[in-house]
Amino acid sequence: MNSHASTITPESTGLTAQRAAERAEVLAKATTAREVSQRPPLATTVKNGILLAAADALVARTDEILAANDLDIAAGRERGMDESLIDRLRLDAARVEGIAGGLRQVADLPDPVGDVVRGSRRPNGLEMRQVRVPLGVMGMVYEARPNVTVDAFGLALKSGNIPLLRGSKSARNSNAALVGILQDVLEAHGQPRETVQLLPCDTHDSVQDLITARGLVDIVIPRGGAGLINAVVTGATVPAIETGTGKCHFYVDASADVEQAVALVVNGKTRRPSVCNATETVLLDASLPDAAAKRVLTALQDAGVTLHGDLDDLSGLGVGGAVAATEVDWDEEYGTLDIAVKIVDGVEGAVEHIRRHTTGHTEAVGATDVRVVKHFTDNVDAAAVMVNTSTAWTDGEMFGFGAEIGISTQKLHARGPMGLPELTSTKWIVTGEGQVRP
Repeated sequence: MNSHASTITPESTGLTAQRAAERAEVLAKATTAREVSQRPPLATTVKNGILLAAADALVARTDEILAANDLDIAAGRERGMDESLIDRLRLDAARVEGIAGGLRQVADLPDPVGDVVRGSRRPNGLEMRQVRVPLGVMGMVYEARPNVTVDAFGLALKSGNIPLLRGSKSARNSNAALVGILQDVLEAHGQPRETVQLLPCDTHDSVQDLITARGLVDIVIPRGGAGLINAVVTGATVPAIETGTGKCHFYVDASADVEQAVALVVNGKTRRPSVCNATETVLLDASLPDAAAKRVLTALQDAGVTLHGDLDDLSGLGVGGAVAATEVDWDEEYGTLDIAVKIVDGVEGAVEHIRRHTTGHTEAVGATDVRVVKHFTDNVDAAAVMVNTSTAWTDGEMFGFGAEIGISTQKLHARGPMGLPELTSTKWIVTGEGQVRP
């Protein structure tokens, strides 16, 4: 199993002994994952039984998980970790129950493997079927969000993939506890513990080992901040799916139901400011009455949000206590209780601003004028476009997919929340009766 790793020595590579050992561990685990991926596929009933048992085990061993998580939080605070990252890292009993609930939802979803995407009978009698198949060995690189560990396992298992999980050092103890529980459940169901594996996280170099393991790893999916995503996408020789950052905008048109817009903007910004579907910029129609615009902005301030915008514009609306915006603010994914504010010239101005600054994640409009809505939805290019609803809805669970592997902002293979079908490829099965090609 470790033939790839056995060739790596400090002398042959010029690496330090520690670095060579780390690289050898990544490749050894990738080799094992490749072998596990070639086992006969599991029946849907077996997959579902494992998922339900894993959900029960996580809840039953909550105290063990939270003790490990406390170690990570304490270490993070000692290193001065930002509170928005602490929030992503933190687990409690309710969050563990929510993670377990995600596995139960995945168990209830249809198994995509073997689904016929399309098919036909050719004039010469050939029967052609395109069916869904697993991607194979799936590398995940992610930051301080231990829930991703379980989400990735659940979606990978149901879609027939074998996950290699490279979480961040900041969640080392939490991830180890979670993977240990999942492996115990797999073993109890007669499956290899290596059906899910956690990769070393001592150095950033282990990420490079994973994303360049061609022939062992079939796909790599980064999930985290812009720096991590860019490093994986630009450095990978393994095919990568980009799960982009979320610079999400909410445009309030002059025709909007103002109280509805207030509720949606505040929800999008404050529900969980640290996540990628949080609203980061509010665009106000210049034709919106001053009182209505002020109502939106003061509601944000009352919810503890700091406004970043043109101070003269905000002062003209009777809104103080803001921070002067710079060009950085129009592209910043804050992840905190901060929001950029800009007055634009109608829906055309909103679309133009979004085109310049979108990350292609989620964009939203509040309007009752159907012409405004149509212009916005026709001209805004994003993975999800929301009409009179919060940007916070862009989420695999909320879309009915169960847990999600991430929000893809690219256009090839998958776009938007990635559930089970997005974790499959296809193959053609062509059945004949002795036909030869002339």
